[in-house]
This record gives sequence, structure tokens and C-alpha cells, in this order.
Amino acid sequence: MKKAIQLIDQDLTKFEEYFSKAVKSNAPLLDRIMQYIVKRKGKQMRPMFVLLSARLGGDITDTTYRAASLVELLHTATLVHDDVVDESPERRGFFSINALWKNKVAVLVGDYLLSKGLLLSLNNNDYKVLQILSEAVRQMSEGELLQIEKARNLNLSEDIYFNIIKGKTASLLSSACAAGASTTFPDNQNIEKMQQFGEKVGMAFQIKDDLFDYSSENVGKPTGNDIKEKKLTLPLIYTLNNCESKLRRKIIYIVKNENRDPEKVKFVINTVNECGGIDYATRKMLSFRDEALALLHSFPVADTRDALEDLVRYTTDRQF
Repeated sequence: MKKAIQLIDQDLTKFEEYFSKAVKSNAPLLDRIMQYIVKRKGKQMRPMFVLLSARLGGDITDTTYRAASLVELLHTATLVHDDVVDESPERRGFFSINALWKNKVAVLVGDYLLSKGLLLSLNNNDYKVLQILSEAVRQMSEGELLQIEKARNLNLSEDIYFNIIKGKTASLLSSACAAGASTTFPDNQNIEKMQQFGEKVGMAFQIKDDLFDYSSENVGKPTGNDIKEKKLTLPLIYTLNNCESKLRRKIIYIVKNENRDPEKVKFVINTVNECGGIDYATRKMLSFRDEALALLHSFPVADTRDALEDLVRYTTDRQF
């Protein structure tokens, strides 16, 4: 990730100016919340993918910065809404918006961020960027709803799981790369290639998140949060599909009825490890990463390509 940051350090600074301006509000309460959001921003991986995807095709333009701002606005809006849905009191180690200002305000803040993003593109006639990212919002909503629907009976196939994460996680990263590419590449072929690249990276990124819940390596201790929330992720899906029926019934019972019992959760984590769920999910993650790199390597050798590869490898090597 260091290589990527070094290459686009000045571009990121300029993006932050665009983003801060985009979230500015005339309402004192909104402005206070926006300042809170800006100060506690995350790693900004999605804007980095926008900027680097654009650089792969040519010089970054004002449209590129607006595209990066729209991606970050959409991403932040979904996080604010997710915290309301999940009743989460924290985000990135700080109080969530709903914890500080209650659910009603948080929902309206998410809506505000979404509308600001759409207006940013519309007011500047960035219709291609808007089209690409509006499609991402649709896919994200469908992915979340599919997950809610399927979580009820805890009977999830790998295909459905991949459809869920393609929608809820990979679609935004896919659209970020396509949106960035659309601001510099003159042809649809390369834009579509970058969209596919972003999707593969997004799939690997989500599986890495799933693995954190089961592996004690790097994160100190297994969290078991996905089990507590009755989420079926790839390590657990593999285990349920490849263990004997008696053990399968026991795991499903724990996830449904005893997911708050630390010892029971620990039993599920250990079983997933013993049954090869971690190894299997890791292989799948690395397979998606390699598919992304193969698409990236179809472009000419350049510093930008190296920086993108650095960013891709970070998504699967990161420790948090």
C-alpha cells in the first residue's frame, strides 16, 4: 500500500479538498456531523482505486476527483446506514453516528451523503460516472437484502454467498475502478476490464474480512462476530457442506440459538479450523486476487500498474 500512497500522495491531498467541499452543509448540525465524519475517515482505499485506475489511462482530471468523492460519499452513506441496521455503537474505534446522534439523524445523514454525491455528478454533467455508481448502489442494496433473506434458514450455498458479496462489497470497488477509468480511457473495453478487475479485488477483500472472524493470526484473537450475528461466511459454509450431518446440525443449532455463549462460539471456530474451512477460504481469496492481477498485467508495465498491484496485495495481506 506504501507504493500506492507515495505515487498518488498529492492526488489524495487534492481529493480530500474536493471531498471536504462536497460534504459542506449550511445546517449547523449537519456540518458538525460532516466534520466528525471527515476527521475519522478510514484508509480511503476506494478513492485510491479510483485515482490509480484513472492514472492507468492518462492524467487525472477534475472529473476523476469528483468520481473519487462520489465513491467516498456513497461508501460513507452505506456505512452510516449499516451501523443503524446493525445497531452498531462503534465505527473504526470511534462512536458511530447513530450512537452519538440517534438512528433518525443517522438515517437522514446517510440520505444527505447519497444526495450530495448524486448532485456532485449531475451538476458537473458527469453522467458516465453517475451511471456506473448508481448501478453499484442497486447491487449493494440487492446484496444486503439477499443476505438478510438467506440468513433466516442458515442454508447457504457457495454460489449464493458469492452473489451476496459480489453485490454488497465487490460492486462498489468494481464501480470505483470503472468510474476512475472512465475519466481517462477513451474506450469501453478498458473501462470494462477495470470493472472486472475491481470486482475480483472486492471479492478477495470480503473473503479476507470473513477470515478475520475465524483466524487468531494477526488480529490477536478470533472475534466470532459473524457467528454472533448469524452470518454464514465462506469458512463456515465450506465446513457445513463438508462435515458429517450430526456435526452440521450441532453447528447450526449453536449459530441459531447459542451464538452468545463464548464457549459455543469457540467450538464453532475450532471446528471450522479443523475441517479445513480457513484453508479453503484462503485458497479462494488468493484465486480472486490472482485473477485480478492477471487482468491488471494485461496493461503495459508502469509505476501506476505497480502501485495498483501493491494495493491489491494489501487487500489480502492486511492485518486488520
